[in-house]
Amino acid sequence: MPRLIHELPGFVADARPGAEALVDKHERLDYAELDRRVARVAAGLARLGVQRGERVAVMLPKVNAAVVALLAASRAGAIFVPVNPVLKPRQVRHILRDCGVRLLVTTRARAEELAGDLADCHDLRWLVTLEDETPAPATDHRAPEWVAWTELAGTGDVPAPAPVIDQDPAAILYTSGSTGRPKGVVLTHANLVSGAESVIDYLGNEPGDRILCLLPLSFDYGLSQVTTAFRAGATAVLRDYLLPTDVRRALEDEAITGLAGVPTLWHQLAAQDWLGAFDGRLRYITNSGGTLAPALVRDLRARLPNTDLYLMYGLTEAFRSTYLPPAEVDRRPDSIGRPIPGAEVLVVNADGEPCADGEPGELVHRGCHVARGYWGDPARTAERFRPLPAALSRTPLPEVAVWSGDRVRRDAEGYLYFLGRDDDMIKASGYRVSPAEIEEPVYASGHVREAAAYGVPDPVNGEAIALAVQPATGEAEVEAALRAVCREQLPNYMQPREIRVLDSLPHTHHGKIDRHRLRAGHGGEGPAS
Repeated sequence: MPRLIHELPGFVADARPGAEALVDKHERLDYAELDRRVARVAAGLARLGVQRGERVAVMLPKVNAAVVALLAASRAGAIFVPVNPVLKPRQVRHILRDCGVRLLVTTRARAEELAGDLADCHDLRWLVTLEDETPAPATDHRAPEWVAWTELAGTGDVPAPAPVIDQDPAAILYTSGSTGRPKGVVLTHANLVSGAESVIDYLGNEPGDRILCLLPLSFDYGLSQVTTAFRAGATAVLRDYLLPTDVRRALEDEAITGLAGVPTLWHQLAAQDWLGAFDGRLRYITNSGGTLAPALVRDLRARLPNTDLYLMYGLTEAFRSTYLPPAEVDRRPDSIGRPIPGAEVLVVNADGEPCADGEPGELVHRGCHVARGYWGDPARTAERFRPLPAALSRTPLPEVAVWSGDRVRRDAEGYLYFLGRDDDMIKASGYRVSPAEIEEPVYASGHVREAAAYGVPDPVNGEAIALAVQPATGEAEVEAALRAVCREQLPNYMQPREIRVLDSLPHTHHGKIDRHRLRAGHGGEGPAS
């Protein structure tokens, strides 16, 4: 059985080499060809000098080369770092610097756009672009060496995979925290492989499945669609989502049987008259990245009565955590379900004791999916990855679990219900957004004395982003100026829906900006998960 993430294609290729593995808009790869490409690119990484444990970042659209690069980095013994292509240069620079990326795979256009920011990434040695032509060598010896993808994936001796084990880090996925810049969650091979096996267990994935991968590969839920497909020997179909018609075309052309989405996507698809035509042709659909309103659940069930709907909850620090079986959706559409196979989910009060049924508490996840912590950040790791108290542990040995910061309650039948967050995280369009990510460029603009980003309820996106500011001067056009700053420096999902210009912002007795009072001005706090 495969124990390492890059072993998945070869495991299937040994039994079914001609089975279709990976499809993008330009080509189709069977498992044998996918495994060969992964081995060749891994060999190219080794020839360049990429060492075991070094970080390889991949910032590409949904093309087969993106998946090949991720798996090849793993086979070479490196740690892969998927980077969302929609991020702005400043955000990409943070990721590359934070985990000391040695090699970046991207397109030439993005590499040129990032040029000024890459100069600050002192660990970056190689820049691999999909295009065959590369610029002339840079005169600055500190600049990364440009390498063409075809050179990296060329012919030559293919060495054996690097000698890694399942407890070694395989990936770093960047996720926003309630304070500060995004932090890198370190996932092992065992985390990724066991996570795929757990999902297969409850979704019933099999070789005949064709899974449409719309979500970013930098999102644990998006990466999971690919790893689950490969562990099941199914087909992963890569598409970048732009419009509902893109989804319809992919469902029709590729005979899709499984589709994962976040609340924003389901709101858009539920409004399409054509969705019902895929009832039954779609074997299942799943939701995570935020809770679905019961009314939307009923709408989806009405349009797709013969398609199984799985409502799920997860956090990057522990992959998926819970799922609601389709048979329970009509009875309890507001539930996030029970623990996934291989996990135990506890509800814990402020004293570290198990909550009674119906009592609100923090969701704590234990099991094989728990990540190793945050890259290079022991302080924040210690906040989120903490030992279980003796009253909760199932072993006499010390055990670290993930303390989610999310408040839930459990009913008498063991089903969990999401209540809210203990911190200031915003969950917009399926993304976890730190207020600090929005506030940083706003403060840097010089237009404000104080600023606070916060989430407000939104029926489509779960939460929308609001920004309250106190202008630095009396300038009349501060809102327009700040919108221009946000458009330039933040991706679309981080754009504030509303900018409130106030004479002053409310503060707590500790002197901190009181986000609770700001949210209360919009009618309460919105959901997140």
